[in-house]
Amino acid sequence: MGTISREVTVWHLELFHNPSIKVPRDGSYRLDQQTELAPEFNRYLYTAVGSHWYWYERLNWSYGDWQSYLQDPAIEVWVAYLQADPIGYFELSLEAGSSVEITYFGLLPNFIGRGFGRTLLTDAINRAFILGGNRVWLHTCTLDHRRALQNYQSRDFKVFREESFTIQLPDEPLQPWQGAKAP
Repeated sequence: MGTISREVTVWHLELFHNPSIKVPRDGSYRLDQQTELAPEFNRYLYTAVGSHWYWYERLNWSYGDWQSYLQDPAIEVWVAYLQADPIGYFELSLEAGSSVEITYFGLLPNFIGRGFGRTLLTDAINRAFILGGNRVWLHTCTLDHRRALQNYQSRDFKVFREESFTIQLPDEPLQPWQGAKAP
Protein backbone atom coordinates (compact mmCIF):
# COMPACT_ATOMS: atom_id res chain seq x y z
CA MET A 1 0.00 0.00 0.00
CA GLY A 2 1.36 3.41 -0.94
CA THR A 3 0.79 6.86 0.46
CA ILE A 4 -0.70 10.02 -0.97
CA SER A 5 -0.59 13.68 0.02
CA ARG A 6 -4.02 14.86 0.99
CA GLU A 7 -5.34 18.31 1.82
CA VAL A 8 -7.44 18.05 4.99
CA THR A 9 -9.71 20.67 6.52
CA VAL A 10 -10.47 20.37 10.23
CA TRP A 11 -13.42 22.14 11.84
CA HIS A 12 -13.42 22.69 15.60
CA LEU A 13 -16.99 23.12 16.82
CA GLU A 14 -18.50 24.10 20.16
CA LEU A 15 -21.86 24.20 21.85
CA PHE A 16 -22.77 26.24 24.94
CA HIS A 17 -26.30 24.99 25.56
CA ASN A 18 -28.08 21.70 25.35
CA PRO A 19 -30.22 22.12 22.23
CA SER A 20 -33.91 21.46 22.50
CA ILE A 21 -33.65 18.89 19.72
CA LYS A 22 -35.27 15.74 20.98
CA VAL A 23 -34.64 12.64 18.95
CA PRO A 24 -37.20 10.00 19.87
CA ARG A 25 -35.65 7.23 21.95
CA ASP A 26 -37.57 4.35 20.45
CA GLY A 27 -35.52 1.68 22.15
CA SER A 28 -33.78 0.87 18.90
CA TYR A 29 -30.50 0.56 20.75
CA ARG A 30 -29.27 0.32 24.32
CA LEU A 31 -26.63 2.77 25.58
CA ASP A 32 -24.25 1.55 28.28
CA GLN A 33 -21.35 3.26 29.96
CA GLN A 34 -18.21 1.15 29.88
CA THR A 35 -17.32 0.71 33.53
CA GLU A 36 -14.67 -2.00 33.35
CA LEU A 37 -11.15 -1.21 32.23
CA ALA A 38 -10.97 -2.96 28.87
CA PRO A 39 -8.14 -1.76 26.61
CA GLU A 40 -8.83 -4.59 24.14
CA PHE A 41 -12.46 -3.55 23.73
CA ASN A 42 -11.61 0.14 23.42
CA ARG A 43 -9.01 -0.59 20.75
CA TYR A 44 -11.60 -2.73 18.97
CA LEU A 45 -14.13 0.15 19.00
CA TYR A 46 -11.52 2.66 17.87
CA THR A 47 -10.40 0.43 14.99
CA ALA A 48 -13.82 -0.87 13.93
CA VAL A 49 -15.42 2.58 13.93
CA GLY A 50 -12.51 4.72 12.83
CA SER A 51 -10.45 2.73 10.38
CA HIS A 52 -12.49 3.82 7.37
CA TRP A 53 -12.12 7.48 8.42
CA TYR A 54 -8.33 7.30 8.79
CA TRP A 55 -8.28 7.26 12.59
CA TYR A 56 -4.66 6.35 13.12
CA GLU A 57 -3.39 8.36 16.11
CA ARG A 58 -3.96 5.55 18.62
CA LEU A 59 -3.02 2.56 16.48
CA ASN A 60 0.48 2.45 17.93
CA TRP A 61 -0.71 2.70 21.54
CA SER A 62 0.44 -0.15 23.74
CA TYR A 63 -1.82 -2.03 26.13
CA GLY A 64 -0.36 0.13 28.91
CA ASP A 65 -1.13 3.33 27.00
CA TRP A 66 -4.79 2.30 26.65
CA GLN A 67 -4.95 1.21 30.28
CA SER A 68 -3.46 4.47 31.54
CA TYR A 69 -5.79 6.55 29.39
CA LEU A 70 -8.91 4.66 30.45
CA GLN A 71 -8.01 4.94 34.15
CA ASP A 72 -8.34 8.72 33.93
CA PRO A 73 -11.52 9.62 35.87
CA ALA A 74 -12.17 12.45 33.38
CA ILE A 75 -12.77 9.93 30.56
CA GLU A 76 -16.11 8.27 29.88
CA VAL A 77 -16.82 5.73 27.16
CA TRP A 78 -20.41 4.96 26.13
CA VAL A 79 -21.31 2.10 23.81
CA ALA A 80 -24.52 1.67 21.82
CA TYR A 81 -25.77 -1.90 21.38
CA LEU A 82 -28.40 -3.31 19.07
CA GLN A 83 -29.41 -6.36 21.08
CA ALA A 84 -25.97 -7.80 21.98
CA ASP A 85 -24.00 -6.22 19.13
CA PRO A 86 -22.03 -2.98 19.55
CA ILE A 87 -23.08 -0.53 16.84
CA GLY A 88 -21.08 2.56 17.83
CA TYR A 89 -19.67 4.57 20.65
CA PHE A 90 -18.65 7.95 21.93
CA GLU A 91 -15.88 9.01 24.25
CA LEU A 92 -16.09 12.09 26.48
CA SER A 93 -13.28 13.94 28.20
CA LEU A 94 -14.07 16.37 31.02
CA GLU A 95 -11.56 19.23 30.88
CA ALA A 96 -10.65 22.10 33.18
CA GLY A 97 -13.15 24.93 33.10
CA SER A 98 -16.14 22.61 32.65
CA SER A 99 -15.52 21.91 28.98
CA VAL A 100 -16.32 18.45 27.73
CA GLU A 101 -14.76 17.20 24.53
CA ILE A 102 -16.48 14.54 22.49
CA THR A 103 -13.12 13.00 21.64
CA TYR A 104 -14.45 10.16 19.50
CA PHE A 105 -17.88 9.47 18.09
CA GLY A 106 -19.03 7.07 15.43
CA LEU A 107 -20.77 3.96 14.21
CA LEU A 108 -19.51 0.66 12.90
CA PRO A 109 -19.80 0.65 9.09
CA ASN A 110 -22.82 -1.70 8.90
CA PHE A 111 -24.87 0.72 11.02
CA ILE A 112 -24.18 3.94 9.10
CA GLY A 113 -27.16 5.32 7.21
CA ARG A 114 -29.76 3.72 9.45
CA GLY A 115 -30.55 6.80 11.59
CA PHE A 116 -28.47 5.79 14.60
CA GLY A 117 -25.98 8.66 14.21
CA ARG A 118 -28.51 11.41 14.99
CA THR A 119 -29.70 9.67 18.13
CA LEU A 120 -26.22 8.71 19.31
CA LEU A 121 -25.00 12.30 18.88
CA THR A 122 -27.97 13.56 20.90
CA ASP A 123 -27.08 11.01 23.61
CA ALA A 124 -23.44 12.19 23.57
CA ILE A 125 -24.47 15.84 23.93
CA ASN A 126 -26.90 15.06 26.75
CA ARG A 127 -24.27 13.05 28.61
CA ALA A 128 -21.66 15.81 28.16
CA PHE A 129 -23.96 18.33 29.82
CA ILE A 130 -24.86 15.87 32.59
CA LEU A 131 -21.13 15.37 33.16
CA GLY A 132 -20.93 19.04 34.03
CA GLY A 133 -19.97 20.67 30.81
CA ASN A 134 -21.01 24.22 30.11
CA ARG A 135 -19.16 23.99 26.80
CA VAL A 136 -19.16 20.85 24.66
CA TRP A 137 -16.74 20.72 21.79
CA LEU A 138 -15.42 18.37 19.14
CA HIS A 139 -13.68 18.39 15.84
CA THR A 140 -14.42 16.81 12.50
CA CYS A 141 -12.63 16.92 9.19
CA THR A 142 -12.91 16.22 5.49
CA LEU A 143 -11.79 12.63 6.16
CA ASP A 144 -14.95 11.97 8.20
CA HIS A 145 -18.37 10.98 6.83
CA ARG A 146 -19.64 13.49 4.29
CA ARG A 147 -22.57 14.40 6.57
CA ALA A 148 -20.60 14.65 9.83
CA LEU A 149 -20.24 18.44 9.83
CA GLN A 150 -23.92 18.84 8.88
CA ASN A 151 -24.98 16.47 11.69
CA TYR A 152 -23.03 18.51 14.27
CA GLN A 153 -24.29 21.85 12.98
CA SER A 154 -27.88 20.58 13.01
CA ARG A 155 -27.42 20.14 16.79
CA ASP A 156 -26.39 23.84 17.10
CA PHE A 157 -22.62 23.27 17.15
CA LYS A 158 -20.81 26.35 15.79
CA VAL A 159 -17.40 26.36 14.11
CA PHE A 160 -14.91 28.29 16.22
CA ARG A 161 -11.77 27.39 14.28
CA GLU A 162 -11.02 26.00 10.85
CA GLU A 163 -7.64 24.88 9.64
CA SER A 164 -6.30 23.19 6.55
CA PHE A 165 -3.08 21.32 6.02
CA THR A 166 -1.55 18.59 3.90
CA ILE A 167 -0.81 15.18 5.39
CA GLN A 168 0.50 11.87 4.13
CA LEU A 169 -2.09 9.10 4.27
CA PRO A 170 -2.31 5.56 2.98
CA ASP A 171 -3.72 5.60 -0.54
CA GLU A 172 -6.76 3.68 0.77
CA PRO A 173 -8.57 4.02 4.11
CA LEU A 174 -7.20 1.86 6.91
CA GLN A 175 -9.06 -1.36 7.61
CA PRO A 176 -9.60 -3.27 10.86
CA TRP A 177 -7.71 -6.16 9.25
CA GLN A 178 -6.09 -6.95 5.93
CA GLY A 179 -8.66 -7.12 3.13
CA ALA A 180 -11.63 -5.84 5.16
CA LYS A 181 -13.25 -3.30 2.88
CA ALA A 182 -15.81 -1.22 4.71
CA PRO A 183 -19.04 -0.65 2.76
